[in-house]
Amino acid sequence: MTYVVTENCIKCKYMDCVEVCPVDCFYVGENFLVIHPDECIDCGVCEPECPAEAIVPDSDDKATEWLEVNRTYAGQWPNITRKGEPPADADDWKGKPGKKDLLSPNPG
Repeated sequence: MTYVVTENCIKCKYMDCVEVCPVDCFYVGENFLVIHPDECIDCGVCEPECPAEAIVPDSDDKATEWLEVNRTYAGQWPNITRKGEPPADADDWKGKPGKKDLLSPNPG
């Protein structure tokens, strides 16, 4: 089992999860984070740290369409091991539905 970053992270990218990850399995895009499913050890410490509630276990129905997104971009984006500054308008985007089309494929 692994944890998966979902749509709620898009344009929020708070990065609180990065600080607590013991295996540094987060990768950063321009407006989204992903978890490398082959590196995640299923410890779950990242899930409660996310202010956007964007991280779920892969057994959650919300994870289904996002698991492959996480796998794909984890192989393309740089690894992130320290919390950075979230976007200035992150709070404005928190909780907004329908952000999938706003996902940027560009690395962070």
